[in-house]
Amino acid sequence: MTSRNKPWDSYRKVATQTATPGQLVLMLYDGALKFLEKALTGFDYQDPLLFNQTINNNIIRAQAIIHEMNASLNMEAGGEVASNFRRLYNYFYRRLTQANRTKQKAPVQEVISRVRELRDSWAEMLRRGAEARQTDDSSLTEVAA
Repeated sequence: MTSRNKPWDSYRKVATQTATPGQLVLMLYDGALKFLEKALTGFDYQDPLLFNQTINNNIIRAQAIIHEMNASLNMEAGGEVASNFRRLYNYFYRRLTQANRTKQKAPVQEVISRVRELRDSWAEMLRRGAEARQTDDSSLTEVAA
């Protein structure tokens, strides 16, 4: 199994090393969503061990991502926007702690919904930024010609 994962691990390592900061944020949102979706599957298990392990392990992984995003905020340069993200990430973390402690599905679903909105907005911002750069590059090419 280890040898089968090596190409994927190599790809993931290269992808994270070559990604822009904006792309890294998108990857973190995607990772958090992946773990939260896996946590939701745990609620369907009848076996108490699988139920608890699946929910707990995946919520903890999602919380680690959210914690990393929170810790990476530049509070000085980000001003009010960074403060708002800090409050939001702290809220997500608390809701996931509650979900994990009480094994309730609703807080996980709420965080998924809100993280998905952030992720989609972030992806749109990156897409528009890339389009704007392409437009700027075409203008420079036309001027040079």
